[in-house]
Amino acid sequence: MLIGDVARRSGVSARMLRHYESLGLVRPTGRTGAGYREYSGADIRRIFHIESLRSLGLSLREVGRALDDPGFTPAALVDDLIRRTRERIAAETELLTRLRRIDATEPAGWEDVLQIVALLQALGSESAGKRQRGALSSAEEVPVEALVEAALSETDPNVAGALRWALARSGDGGLALLAEGLGSPVAEVRERAVQAIAEIPGGAATALLRDALADSDVAVRRHAAPALGARGAADAVPALTDMIVEGANDADAADALSALAGDPALADRIAAGLADRLAAAGPPARRRLTQALADIPGSTATRALTGLTQDEDRAVALTATYVLKLRDAR
Repeated sequence: MLIGDVARRSGVSARMLRHYESLGLVRPTGRTGAGYREYSGADIRRIFHIESLRSLGLSLREVGRALDDPGFTPAALVDDLIRRTRERIAAETELLTRLRRIDATEPAGWEDVLQIVALLQALGSESAGKRQRGALSSAEEVPVEALVEAALSETDPNVAGALRWALARSGDGGLALLAEGLGSPVAEVRERAVQAIAEIPGGAATALLRDALADSDVAVRRHAAPALGARGAADAVPALTDMIVEGANDADAADALSALAGDPALADRIAAGLADRLAAAGPPARRRLTQALADIPGSTATRALTGLTQDEDRAVALTATYVLKLRDAR
């Protein structure tokens, strides 16, 4: 079979067949009387073998070894091909993600495209300073998907704060993605998600914070509870009380309870919950509970403080006495 016929049958161009011949990959069995290359059935099978191996990602050099070197086993090479293919897929996926994010901003011209690319590169920089500047540059111009991805993976507290600020300025467009973060099996990711949600106003964010209040990780719950308390959500009261007893971000928890106690219907319930924890609490926890009661209005809190004026812990007794004097002076 002549080279033109082989090219049509195999789909390999005549030029490439000549290149294969120059590399020694396939050699025509013979020549016609006019000197034209003539390929046998075995030659054509070898061409198909070459193309099959190339389709797996082998280089022409590796193809030659695979066909001619009996000691060249596939095991190591296939593992290497898998690794290279994964790296290529990761790179292509990263490029696709970047293109989608650029497209989402609806750039008017190439200057806009270049600006978005610069911001995305800043968010992915190894420098914390560059990442922070990227987040602060313009919340409206950074794609919300990129902000969420960065916020859920950021470990530097200053950069994380900048990313949460940018997300809050972008509205509630990132809530769906942050909700996915709340479902992560990694507790640290869920913690970052709830911190970001806490800074976004609105009922949808509040609903997600309520979900976070039931999280299995205590750090996630401790971020959700003060945020819910600041939004007037009474279901945060038990968690906020626990935080005061445990001494975990207790000042913020006490502030949240004080804000909730502005509702007369909640004040006595909050005070009763704090007072109920006094009996089993150790001295440090009793002091924190007393300080928290000081900011709760109503008769229930006053009765609890009156009892604490006789507490065996002098610091508790003095705090309760002082608070009651202030209440009497009002």
